[in-house]
Order: sequence, then structure tokens, then C-alpha cells
Amino acid sequence: MGAGVELAPVSIGYLISMKSAFMTIVRYGWFGLLVLLAFGYLAAGFSDRKGLRKETSRTPAEQTASAKQTVGSSANANHTPPVALPGSATTLGPLTAIEASLAQGWEEAGVERTEIADWLTVCRRMSLALVGNGLALQEIRRLESLPEGKREQSHLESLLRDPRFHQYWAERWARFYVGADEGPFLVYRRRRFRMWLTDQLAANTRYDVLVRKLVAAEGLWTDQPQVNFLTVTFDSNDGQPDPVRLAARASRAFLGLRIDCLQCHDDFLGNVSLGSADSPRAGLQSDFHQLAAFFSSAKTNGLQGVQERKADYRYQYLGADAEVEVTPSVPYQPELLPPKGSSRNRLAVWMTHPENRQAARSAVSHIWALLFGRSATDAIDNLPLDEPAPAVIEALTDEFIASGFNVRDLIRMIVYSSAFRVSSRAEFEITAAHEDSGAVFPLTRLRPEQVAACIIQSGRIKKIDRDSSLLLQLDKFGSTNDFVRRYGDVGEDEFSSDSVTISQRLIMLNGSMLRKSIGDNPVLNSTNHINRFAKSDVQAVQTTYLTVLNRYPSATEEAHFVKRLSESENRRSGVEDLFWVLLNSTELAWNH
Repeated sequence: MGAGVELAPVSIGYLISMKSAFMTIVRYGWFGLLVLLAFGYLAAGFSDRKGLRKETSRTPAEQTASAKQTVGSSANANHTPPVALPGSATTLGPLTAIEASLAQGWEEAGVERTEIADWLTVCRRMSLALVGNGLALQEIRRLESLPEGKREQSHLESLLRDPRFHQYWAERWARFYVGADEGPFLVYRRRRFRMWLTDQLAANTRYDVLVRKLVAAEGLWTDQPQVNFLTVTFDSNDGQPDPVRLAARASRAFLGLRIDCLQCHDDFLGNVSLGSADSPRAGLQSDFHQLAAFFSSAKTNGLQGVQERKADYRYQYLGADAEVEVTPSVPYQPELLPPKGSSRNRLAVWMTHPENRQAARSAVSHIWALLFGRSATDAIDNLPLDEPAPAVIEALTDEFIASGFNVRDLIRMIVYSSAFRVSSRAEFEITAAHEDSGAVFPLTRLRPEQVAACIIQSGRIKKIDRDSSLLLQLDKFGSTNDFVRRYGDVGEDEFSSDSVTISQRLIMLNGSMLRKSIGDNPVLNSTNHINRFAKSDVQAVQTTYLTVLNRYPSATEEAHFVKRLSESENRRSGVEDLFWVLLNSTELAWNH
């Protein structure tokens, strides 16, 4: 007993010392982890000293000469001679047909085409369209190391392989297919759907295959993300996807037809023409509900999710005394509909049939709008069957079908066409006819997320992608969401042309994200990098213009801001002020 009593204090002391040691290890372990995370965050912001100083080895006179060679004189900054691209209209048959269709449009509109824009302007357009922000200085320096004739092609191919493109276009397509809302609780996973679209774009899945996967989707919305295209319309009253909403969504997204009004009555105003191009007819109420009947075969079945069942659709038409059973049918070209198979599979095959030109034309119109920031027609989801689309859209539709519905090939054809590469400036008066026919590049306002991404990217020398530090990516994600919430999210209507509001201007003038991007951060921000590494005020001004606006300054701009920097008591503050001025310029907020 005595021996046991004597051992107790030793055991307690031992336990206390072990607890103390354990707490010390935990405390210093957390400290070490924080140090590693901080180091990773900071290291991601360091730029390549050689890449940044590549320009510093040249004299101011040489830099000015390079600027003039790149963008031309101050009066004609976008009027450089056209650069022959590999795969240009002179070497590829498809582009020859596209250029011929553009020339036909210019002749019919009676307009003159302006000159081809410089390579920096074209590359900025590519980046804005494909990844949602302008070029990083790192990307510009890489392109400048290549022969000028290869820069645009190199940048396009780099973007098409870039995960940023897959993620950005997945969000754009998700808004078009399922909207911007979070949708029904439990049975809808928008994030899963967006990530699935990202994978499809990364794999360059054929467009027709993608559409068939969406229309004929089966399974759980968590296990088979494409099913969320159906469950976003989930009707809580009967616990099933809504065939009416699916018909309206599918007709707009995949057919380019607005037939929503036919849900309640026949077309009395001549707004909807169906049938065929050779023999058009007015839209009927039955056209809409026969299309909706295909989607009535999508039934939820407990843990099995959405399964294909027999189509069972009943509706009481306007003026009818009772409900009738509605047989699934298509609003035009019924000869392309397979006679056998499940309802949604038959519809999917019909929608993606190579002879269903309307569906292919709808896809071309959507991708054109994503690249230009505006539709080639009145609306991307309203392409009447009895009205021809612009000649260039028809030519692109031919090539899209011939390529096997290859989305990347379609992007290449559009980007390499003169419609995408012409300047937005001209020596003559520009009218709406010039923009509509592709004779000049149309000016379009950037969407809120593009404005936010441009501000964030301009604050970094390197491009922000998945190779950047995790904390930097999280910071961009949070800052972008906060900016879009304050600036205003356009939702599904991404191609609206509303004017800028006072609150939006105030966010740009005084917003926290802009201040953080250009503030005094000795490690991360571009302002400090330029202040530290630029050997002359000329180079500081030129590098700032490249970082923010993706172009060299004109001679007048350069002289003005070099003088301001030389007179500034603190050059870092002067560079920061120049960043603020350029970020708040109209030029930044527009695609041109």
C-alpha cells in the first residue's frame, strides 16, 4: 500500500510533463504550418526577374521604337498591316468560305471594312473571350519572344489548352443551360453540373455528344452531373422534372427558338414560324406541348435518380373541354426523328442530326456571342426558321457540321476570321451596319466578372491560374464574388447592353478590391514590382500600360505620364496613381 502511494506523484508528474510536451508540439506545429502557407502565398507573387527586366536592357529610344512597331503611331494605334496567320483565309478552304461570306455581307450592306488590328489587341480579345480577363505581363513577354506572325496562333492554342478556358466557358454554358440560380434544394447540384461541363470542354467533347448527354441524361444528380439539366426544373408538387420548363429551356438552348408563348395559345402575331424554310407555318399550341411530351419520360425513382420511363403527357388545350393525351413530336423536320427508341433518346438524336441545320446554327450563334460579347443576330436564342441568318453564320454552320461538331475548330475559324481581327477604329464614320456585318469589331461592355478579373490580373505580373498558390486562388475567388455582388450580376442575360450606373462607377473609384490590387504590397502587387525593377520612367509607364490595358502607350500618353512620374516625389505612389487612372478608364471596361 505504501509503495503504491509513493508512485502516484511520479505518475501524475509524468502525465503533466507529457501533456506539456504535447501542447508544445501542437503549438509549434501550427506555427510551422502557418509559416509554410505564408511562404507559399508570398512565393507565388514573385515574378521572373528576367522576364520583367527583359525590357530594361533597351534604351528609352529603342523602347519607343518597339512600341511604335507594335501598335503603330498614336493616331493609328490599331491600323497595323495585317499579319498572315497559319491557317488564314489564303491557305484554308473553310476560312476562304467564311471570308467570302463576310465579303458578301459587306457588299450587301454597302460598307467598307477597316484595317486589321495589331496583335496585342487581338490577343486581348481572345483572353477576354476565353478566360474572362486580359493578358498577364508574363504572357505578353512570352508572345513578344516569338515572331510576330506566330503570336496570335500561339496565344489561341495556349488558351484552348488552358484550364482557365475550360472553367470559364463551363460557367458561361451553365448559365445558358440551367441559369444562374441555385435551383431546387437537394435534387440540384449546380457546382457539380459546372464541373462536369468543365471536364467536357477539357476533353473537347463533340457538341452533338454533349447535347445528347444532357437531353437523355439518367441517374442521380450527384453521380451523373448532367442529370442536373433536368432536375433544375424539379416540380416540388409532383416530385418530377417539369416537362414544360424543359421544353422551353431546350428549345432556346439547343434550337435557337423562342416558342414559350405557344404554351398557352397558338401564334396569332406571326412571331413563331415553324414547319420548314420552304413551307413555313404559324406556330401552334400543340407544337410546344408535343415537344414537352418527350421530357415527360424523365421520372425520378428514389435512390436511382432520374430514369427513362414511358412518356405520359396530358394537357387541356385552349378551347378544349378536357385533357387529351399528347403524343411526342417535333416542331419541324419530323422526317429526322427516329421511329424507334426511348422518347428522350429519339429527341436527342433529332436535335443533333447533321441535317437539323437549325440546331447547329443555334450552337454557332451562341459561340459567336461568347467570343464577340454580343449576338450576330437580334438574340442568340431567337433564330426564326423562315429568316436567313447572316451569311457568315450560315458559312460557319456548314463548317461546324463538316468538322463533326468540333467546338475548338469552330472557335479557331471565328478567331482567325477577319471579323474577329479587324480594328474597332476606322478613318470613316462607323455605323451599326459596319458592326453588324463584321466590317469593324463591335464595341461591347465587359461583364462584371470580366471587370473584376481584369482588375485582379493587372495587380499581378504572372497569370493567375491553378499553378498559383491556393491562397491566391481563394483570394481571387472571394474578391470576384464580392465585386460581382456589389457591381451587379447580369444573371442569365449576359449579353444585355445596359448603361453603367452611378453605384458601379463608385465601386471602381473607391472599391476595396481595386485598392488592394494596387496598394503598397512589396511582394505581390504589380505596382511594387514595376517600381522596383523598371530602370527608367519610360519603362515604368510602358510596363504599366501593358499590364493594365495590354497595349503600349501612344507617344502623347507616354510623354505625359513620364513627366508626371519624373515630377513625383515618390515614384511608387506615382505608379500606383497611374494604375488607378488606367483601371478607371473607359478603355479597360470595354472589349474593342
